[in-house]
Amino acid sequence: MPRRGGKALADSEERLRRLQAVTDAALSQLGLEDLLHELLERTLDILRADSAAVLLLDQDGSEMVAMATAGLDREPRHEVRVPVGHGFAGGVAVRGEPVAVECFDRTGRGATDFDAALLPAHTTSVLGVPMFSGGRVVGVLHIGTLQRRSFTADDIALLQLVADRAGLATEARRSHLDRAAAVALQRSLLPARPPVVPGLDVAVRYVPGAQVGVGGDWYDVFDLPSGHVGIVIGDVAGSGLHAAVVMGRIRSALRAYAMETDDPSDVLTRLDRKVQRFEPDAMATAVYAVLDPDLNAVTLSNAGHLPPVLMAPDQPSRLLKIPPDLPLGAYRGAARRNTRLPLEPGQELFLYTDGLVERRAHGIAPGLQRMVGVLAAVGSADATCNAAMSLLDNAAPTDDVAVLAVRRA
Repeated sequence: MPRRGGKALADSEERLRRLQAVTDAALSQLGLEDLLHELLERTLDILRADSAAVLLLDQDGSEMVAMATAGLDREPRHEVRVPVGHGFAGGVAVRGEPVAVECFDRTGRGATDFDAALLPAHTTSVLGVPMFSGGRVVGVLHIGTLQRRSFTADDIALLQLVADRAGLATEARRSHLDRAAAVALQRSLLPARPPVVPGLDVAVRYVPGAQVGVGGDWYDVFDLPSGHVGIVIGDVAGSGLHAAVVMGRIRSALRAYAMETDDPSDVLTRLDRKVQRFEPDAMATAVYAVLDPDLNAVTLSNAGHLPPVLMAPDQPSRLLKIPPDLPLGAYRGAARRNTRLPLEPGQELFLYTDGLVERRAHGIAPGLQRMVGVLAAVGSADATCNAAMSLLDNAAPTDDVAVLAVRRA
């Protein structure tokens, strides 16, 4: 008996070592699709299974999409989607724990058509485990056998190890691709060079966050048919590709509404209705300012954003006391107000997002105070942006930073 037990333990350790070697090599050398396919093929061999599939949650978390399969008689010719809570895989996702079925009955109670595409017709036993990332279920990995089988604790541990490695690789690849796509999208939306507006000196800076990745920060300057000039800075809550996509839609909508009215509060009211209707889970802050055609005055409306800075020659910089209204998407029908100010020659408006001034250890207030002390009417909008960037202390910011300086020449 001891010899048998020792052999079983040695076999189990060998299988774990083999699987560890497979996953580590795959993670370091293969792309995501090749990794998943290779991992499933090796899983069939190690666990003596006949079929295997990896399904990942989609963007809204309501369905899972089959990303890779192995051992099927024929590969699915269409994208296989399984609603969470339906079919075998959907049940594993809901429970968030391994599920083993020794005698799988397609026609029994609770059986669905969602299993047909990913489990061969004569599958008798199935084992599924959840894939996790950051403590939440992001997908399911399941195997099936044609012969009836009682899965052991070692079988479950091995398959969970495969799922864990696949989950880590998937999230890493997704994060990398999302960040690359978000950077490309954001750079395509943010003007590479501020527009030339006679009488105005305009400069901008944008730095993506090092930890949370590219997000929903944006700036914009545009001239309007009426001769007015629109100036905006905003920040969509969240980070990554989704925030960048929402930012792009909000930015485009604001430009469209700005073509219809020169009233900043009216533009933000319309934009808020759009967000409430078509971006129900989104929230954003923004300051929208409209300069008169003669540049003598500016009208601003603030949707929950940090206050702009006003600079003037031979005077200390100061935060503008603009009453902030609710952020976009926060509350249906929120009232919005305008603040009108004169803009004299040499005066400068500086707008920014919270990544410039907020630090986890100190909050926003000290950062605002330090920013106001650093900024001064030094002669050009570009010099103002350079001074603002010094607040980062030559370190990569943890959050996105967008700044916009507009000086009346």
